[in-house]
Amino acid sequence: MAAQVPHILVVGGGYVGMYTAYGLRKAARRGKIRVTVVDPRSVMTYQPFLPEAAAGSVEPRHVVVPLRKTLKGCRVVTGRVTGIDHANKVAKVMPEEGPDYDLAYDQVVVALGSIARTLPIPGLAEEATGFKNVEEAIALRNKVLDRLDVASSQPDPALRKSALTFVFVGGGYAGVEAFAELEDMARYATRYYDNIQPEDMRWVLVEATNRILPEVGPELGQYTVEQLRKRNMDIKLETRLESCEKGHVILSDGDEFDSDTIVWTAGVKANPALASTGFPLDEKGRVKCLPNLRIEGVEDAWSAGDNAAVPDLTSETGAYCAPNAQHAVRQARRLAENILRVVDGQQPQDYKHKYVGSVASLGLHKGVAQLYGVKVKGWPAWFLHRTYHVSRVPTFNRKSRVILDWTLALFFRREVTSLGSLQTPNEEFRRATDS
Repeated sequence: MAAQVPHILVVGGGYVGMYTAYGLRKAARRGKIRVTVVDPRSVMTYQPFLPEAAAGSVEPRHVVVPLRKTLKGCRVVTGRVTGIDHANKVAKVMPEEGPDYDLAYDQVVVALGSIARTLPIPGLAEEATGFKNVEEAIALRNKVLDRLDVASSQPDPALRKSALTFVFVGGGYAGVEAFAELEDMARYATRYYDNIQPEDMRWVLVEATNRILPEVGPELGQYTVEQLRKRNMDIKLETRLESCEKGHVILSDGDEFDSDTIVWTAGVKANPALASTGFPLDEKGRVKCLPNLRIEGVEDAWSAGDNAAVPDLTSETGAYCAPNAQHAVRQARRLAENILRVVDGQQPQDYKHKYVGSVASLGLHKGVAQLYGVKVKGWPAWFLHRTYHVSRVPTFNRKSRVILDWTLALFFRREVTSLGSLQTPNEEFRRATDS
């Protein structure tokens, strides 16, 4: 009787899930293993390019990777894993439609990633938007351009001022890059309005600590603050959002104003769905892992990325790997290699990677970077940002499309058309049926 082919279940289709399955796909095509990826979305979003997608520098479709097309040889299930019984090696799957069912496996990869870390701030859920997926990026782009249209057509000074006030909460990568890229786009767009000048807009970045972009170090963080303030952007450090009910923003420094656009980018936390897996979690809700990416104290279970506490073997202080794309992609590759080693009866190898550095875009032709301790500013940093991230976008197809987007932008003016009706596609038809 032929031996059963090992079944690898990958829970999550983000960085870790997609890249792990990508590393296993050849073995799956050869029939050596079976691989199933379960995720509520059928695409993986390359999040570092979301600010450029929101600003129109990259086509939004080009920052998402279709899982079924990319993971040939693997089965992709659109649904959620709502529980894992690892003692019996069975996962409970809730598909997009239809009843839940059990899915048996031999080895499991927990790659649920992270979600936005929010606070119980009055009005936040009703008035703010996040910035973690391509839908939010498109909606935010449309919202900014739509507010310019509203302000241009609105004689009421108070309503016009509210429409032209844009608030971003959180001074990490996602917040600063989205803040800078969208302001750059909006500033460009004002040339097409005869009654809106760049100085009519108010862009406010709210950060609870005393610095932004901590990943690039204090010097470049301060440089970024200075550059943004030169663009008449309001950077509020050591300030918290107290309330934003009905668009009325109240900050801890006493400032109050109305804003139609509030964006929450104040960090992430491990996916709370990890609590239903039964695996050991640390105080931050992350899965405890060994250096070889196995889940601590558990056989045939693995994890990596934002939802995992992976020891950083390059640190002398017992720190854990930072929750960023640089580690997630490399951990996923090591994880795939280790699974195949275990299938072949070999021992898994430890993950060890010294952090290279960080790059950040501050709008078209503007950026900061710190690589191997070397600080870079301005256009060279912006170029490094693009070069690094295009090298990390999965598949040659997506790399080519992103590069083509950038190339065409050299010869044509930036596209600043709002497609705000995408958020309410049936509105015009509804009005027609009511008339």
